[in-house]
Amino acid sequence: MKSFLNGNIALCKGAITAGLKSYFGYPITPQNEIPSYLSRKMIEIGRVFVQAESEIAAINMTLGAAVTGARAMTSSSSPGISLKQETISYMAGMQVPALIVNIQRGGPGLGNISGAQSDYFQAVKGGGHGDYRIIVIAPNSVQEMYETAYDAFDLAEKYRTPVMILSDGVIGQMMEPVEFNKLEKKESELSKKDWILNGCKNRKPRSVKSLFMKEGILEENNIKLQKKYKLISENEIKYELYMAEDAEVIITAYGISSRISKSAVKLARKNGIKAGLFRPRVLWPFPSKIINSLAKSNVKFLSVELTCGGQMIEDVKLALNGKSSVEFLGKTDGKLITEEEILNKLKIL
Repeated sequence: MKSFLNGNIALCKGAITAGLKSYFGYPITPQNEIPSYLSRKMIEIGRVFVQAESEIAAINMTLGAAVTGARAMTSSSSPGISLKQETISYMAGMQVPALIVNIQRGGPGLGNISGAQSDYFQAVKGGGHGDYRIIVIAPNSVQEMYETAYDAFDLAEKYRTPVMILSDGVIGQMMEPVEFNKLEKKESELSKKDWILNGCKNRKPRSVKSLFMKEGILEENNIKLQKKYKLISENEIKYELYMAEDAEVIITAYGISSRISKSAVKLARKNGIKAGLFRPRVLWPFPSKIINSLAKSNVKFLSVELTCGGQMIEDVKLALNGKSSVEFLGKTDGKLITEEEILNKLKIL
């Protein structure tokens, strides 16, 4: 079955199909369709919806629900995600799985309500305190908004970690046909969790925390986390290659920028330029080894992002390790980069 939806609603449908039990949010553009839709739908199907008094309250409610074993989710846009960072760090330290959605808007500060990609550093480098990472998924279509929201809960529970969907105002608002290709998960099908806090009658008490005061215990927990992050880095790399086999210049882009870049690659090929595209579908863990394998002295790279000086370009440069040169093309005024602008940049590389 297919339906014509915008990205935010498609994400909601994917999360509900995956067994979303509790949603906690606070309104901010351009993600308002998410709490608006869920405020009706979650009540209809007998699940929990709470419009919290603030973004900080919403993320802490998400933590509270998730630690009982419920599939819990919160969403916001850039400034709101900034407010959630402390608790995201707590959730990583406590190893609590949940879904966090960022429909990016322009910044810094309140910026504007147009789509942007300037929260990349915040998402993939750990926007809160401490040595932690979270899995960051970057859909580039309405279909992928639906599918990644569905898959994110399994991923979060597999590794006991928060997972973030890093999208933007364009994909959140754009409308496309969506095929509902996922089976609805019933409560009985969800994995049993032996760590949750659900009352300790007839069993030993459990503890889920991020405060470790005894000497050596914090280091022990951090070592455990780092081993988990290494495992994630080995197993959860996802990317798309398009016409990159014989490319002399490879565009790196994610989200809405990758959609435009793919069209620019087609246009470049018609103009005799051997261009290709590399799109990370997961931003952390970053596909560094794959990018490095594409690097050659005669192959150039172009990072296309909706940022000012470039953010993902830094990870691209680290991955290439000097084997290829990297250029940047970006915008930050709320307008999209066009195919023609990308083509013009490719012509002078």
